[in-house]
Amino acid sequence: MKTTLIIGAGGVSRVVVYKCVQNADVFGKIVLASRTLKRCQDIKDELPNAAIEVASVDADSVDEVIKLINSCKPSIVINVALPYQDLAIMDACIATKTPYLDTANYEHPDEAKFEYKLQWARDEKFKEAGIMGLLGSGFDPGATNVFCAYAQKHYFDEIHTIDILDCNAGDHGYAFATNFNPEINLREVSANGRYWENGKWIETKPLEIMQVWDYPEVGPKDSYLLYHEEMESLVQNIKGLKRIRFFMTFGQSYIKHMEVLQNVGMLGIEPIEHKGMMITPIEFLKTLLPDPASLGSRTKGKTNIGILAEGIKDGKKRKIYIYQVKDHEECFRETNSQGVSYTTGVPAMIGAKLMLKGIWSGVGVFNMEQMNPDPFMEEMNTKGLPWQVKELEV
Repeated sequence: MKTTLIIGAGGVSRVVVYKCVQNADVFGKIVLASRTLKRCQDIKDELPNAAIEVASVDADSVDEVIKLINSCKPSIVINVALPYQDLAIMDACIATKTPYLDTANYEHPDEAKFEYKLQWARDEKFKEAGIMGLLGSGFDPGATNVFCAYAQKHYFDEIHTIDILDCNAGDHGYAFATNFNPEINLREVSANGRYWENGKWIETKPLEIMQVWDYPEVGPKDSYLLYHEEMESLVQNIKGLKRIRFFMTFGQSYIKHMEVLQNVGMLGIEPIEHKGMMITPIEFLKTLLPDPASLGSRTKGKTNIGILAEGIKDGKKRKIYIYQVKDHEECFRETNSQGVSYTTGVPAMIGAKLMLKGIWSGVGVFNMEQMNPDPFMEEMNTKGLPWQVKELEV
């Protein structure tokens, strides 16, 4: 029987476990590991008839992860832990020659910076170990990369511009909360924006550029330009690209709360002394905010995530919109999770499934758009994330 090791026990992990259990013929026994054993046990208890074991691991420690991998001998490691821990888990996979998958690129714990550079640098070691590493198999990054590859394969000779459009129109009823890890979410949103045009990166002030986009099944929403990690690889892998941007929706209440928290120093990542103790403001804030994994039961509304691509086909201009809409309440009924966790967790399962079945294969480190998009798109349609394609007027 195959064994699949899943590291991390937050909201995304819950979805990954549920979906792997639904595909037990591919994934076999699940070993779910986290620093907090109770979180693993809680997920296991929700699936009493599934073959799940739980384990404790400090994913910051390469040696601990190696020990865990050697004890359960998995066919793949699915990393849905914190992005700070990507490199340690990758190094453990190299040491044990175990295939690796994650959903988000490495973030530096001590600075608001996330990039693929240090993960790509491990390509040679993955090749020497004879294993595959798949980076960013969530929704964005992940499915959005695959949408771009699918558009490139089936709709264009050259893609000139891409706008990635991420709308979460869910309402959780709280005055302020984040839909995934607050440390990651707030650092990402409060950082300077960036987009790529004509071969160079152009930096903007946080939330400086806004456009209103009419999202199907959701309606018009204010959408703000951010830097997002999938652009780093897409600029290298999409033929003829001249510009790529990323937009995400935020309500005015979210923005106002974030601005106030930033102004009073609560988004700081440098430790400060408080009553003789060293605390990091954003880590303390995370403790105060609702756990994103707890939002599922109270979140209503829909997500809509997609790409708008313009380019050339047979000498003529063309514009294509590929998108996916998901209902938060539907996600909760199936997996006890809200839509942001669901739309990240399902692509993680799909990427791992394609690796385990040998449909996606290779030796080294890969981004999603480097793989054949067709089987992934087919799996999305049957595993809970059906997508649409619209041809728009140029």
